[in-house]
Order: sequence, then C-alpha cells, then structure tokens
Amino acid sequence: MLSKRVRNIKPSATLVLTGKVAELKKAGVNIISFNVGEPDFATPQNICNAGIQSINANFTKYTGVSGIIELREAICKKFKDDNNVEYKPYEISVGTGAKQPLVNAILTLCDTDDEVILPTPCWVSYEEMIKLADAKPVFVPTKESEGFALDLDAIEKAITKNTKAILINTPNNPTGAVYSEKSLRKLAEMALKHDFYIISDEVYEKLIYDGEKHFCIASISKEVRDKCVVINGFSKAYAMTGWRMGYAAAQKEIIDGINAIQGHMTSAANSITQMACLEALVGPQESLETMRVEFDKRRLYLLNRLNAIENISCANAKGAFYLMPNISGLFGKSYGDKVIKDSLDVAEFLLDKAHIAVVPGAAFESINNIRFSYSNSMYNIKEGLDRMEEALKLLK
Repeated sequence: MLSKRVRNIKPSATLVLTGKVAELKKAGVNIISFNVGEPDFATPQNICNAGIQSINANFTKYTGVSGIIELREAICKKFKDDNNVEYKPYEISVGTGAKQPLVNAILTLCDTDDEVILPTPCWVSYEEMIKLADAKPVFVPTKESEGFALDLDAIEKAITKNTKAILINTPNNPTGAVYSEKSLRKLAEMALKHDFYIISDEVYEKLIYDGEKHFCIASISKEVRDKCVVINGFSKAYAMTGWRMGYAAAQKEIIDGINAIQGHMTSAANSITQMACLEALVGPQESLETMRVEFDKRRLYLLNRLNAIENISCANAKGAFYLMPNISGLFGKSYGDKVIKDSLDVAEFLLDKAHIAVVPGAAFESINNIRFSYSNSMYNIKEGLDRMEEALKLLK
C-alpha cells in the first residue's frame, strides 16, 4: 500500500492534459495547444551562451545548497531595483524551478493541521503542495465580475487560530489578474494583526499590460517583509522553463529552514543554469520587453475573439499569459448523444471536435471557466479560434 501522502495527491490536470495532447500529436492529429504555461519564445542567446561558456569552463560541479553567491547577490539587486525591497544574499535560496523553493517554503512554515488560505481560481499545484505538508488548504473564491481581485472580506472571514499562511500569486495563473497595491497593503495589515505568513508567488512579474504595475507585498515595511516569503524565477520572464531555476526570498530563519530541506532532497540547483540565470539578471534586458509586447498583442486579439463568440464571455486580464473565459452558457447543450455539463466536458469537446487544447477550469477550482494560454503564435491563435467557432456550431 502506498503512503497516505501519495494517495491524497491528485495528478496535475495540466500535465495530464499535456500528455494526452502529446499522444494525439504522435498519432498525427494537428492539435493547437492553448494549455501549456510556458513562453513559445527561444531563450535569449546571451543566456544560452553563458550556459555554454560555463560548460566549456568546466563549471559543472556542486555548488552551495542555496546557490552561488554571485547569483544571490544579483537577485538581491533585482529586488532592490525592481521591487524596492532589501534582502541579503543569506536571505535568498535558489532551487530547481520556482516549484522547489515554493514547496520548501510550505514545508518550512507548516505543520499538521495548519491552514493555508488559497484565493481561487488558483494554480493546480498549490493545493497539493499544501497537502504534502499535511496542512489544510482553505479556498477563498474571488469574483469574476471583479476581475478575480482579492476578496479581502472573505479572506478575513476565513482566518482562524490555525491559519499559518496565505498563498497568493500575482500576476495570477490562471486568471491573469494583477493584485492592486491597495489590496496587498490591506492583506499585509491582516497578516500582522492575525500573525500569519504571506507566501507570494511573483513568477509572472514581468508580464503586465495596460499600464498596470506589479507591487511586491514585501516592500511595504521591514515588519511585513519578515512575514513574507517571495517566490520568483526565470522560466516565464526569460523563456527558460526547461532550465529549471527559481528562488525564494525571506528572513534568515525561514531561508535556513528552506536550505535544510533542500540540502537533504536535491542539494544545490544545476550549476550551469545558475550561470545562465546570472547572465539573465545582469545582461541585456531588451528581450523581456520584446516578448511582453508580443504577448500583449495576442492577449487583446484573443480577448476580442472570445467575447465575440455566442454564449462565451471573458473578463479582461492584465498579467501573465492567460485568459479565463466563462463558458457556462454552453452547459446543457449537446452534440450527438453527449451533453455538455461542465468545464471538463467543454475542454473534451474542443479537443475532440476543434483539435484545440484548453484547460478545464475545474482544475483551478473554477467550474464555469476554461483557461486559454496565449503563449502561442498569432497564426495558431487565429487558427485555433476559427476551429473553435466552427466546432461550436455543432452544439444544439
């Protein structure tokens, strides 16, 4: 019998769907993927060159568990320059992707029966990460009508004596919402008043549109900073998903705990990738804006096309590379002997009849929505929406 821990974990819905899409593609079916949460751009060449140079220089050995000092110093400079928050290198832990520092942070902070508040819709892995720590996820829905902004009243009502942390993600996956400075300041006040931590996943920080600004909650004050664990990485902003590099920033006691866990699980992150990520931070930054501008064009096109489709509505989103259209208007419709009952059925219908892959909102605790990722070419986005419109004509 497998452990209770493993039996309680649900497979990642996004990864399961990716596997199914891969099988269809292998069988020769032309699938347009709106389900994948990674940039379609190549990693900038200067970053690749730094990785190659590190191999040629034989920089291929173990490093310290928390990462090389040069990279941690560069991360501290990034926080100061971009986010107006001060960290020391010993307050930074570099890990394998942003997922590892995030899991490490939850394991460091949470004990059995501790509660972690999760605003929903939320990324699929958050719930399972919390459960891995034997803690309890407490879902607090946001409102689609309010652009999926934080519902501060609902969050305050969800706080109990067992609340250990809240886990937020801004810009947000899957909704694309960018949490306002005003709302984050109020959340920080709650954390201080009720003595809980804020784990802030900011991995989509560089992908923001319509003049919105990213606000790092840890920048409010030293007191707030010490109640925060800020998670970030290189995958989204620098198109480095396969390089697997992320980091956590927090007060020394928390980082020491994160490093203790990581030291026994994976030791240090990849040395070659660390050198590439150092170049990402200190080298030219023009590629970030080039990618952001292109994502913005796709976002606006997809938003307009979705809102023009009968029985579908889509709220604007000002960050990341996702849109979450409401597809509840399709519930009750049928094709052949099948009836559309929920977002899972909609996603299956679109995969079967339109050959486009989207993620059902049920995976994100959002039963009336599906998630589109516009990390795809404009050509494929146009073609995919054309297919979708044709397929929807089959519904009665």
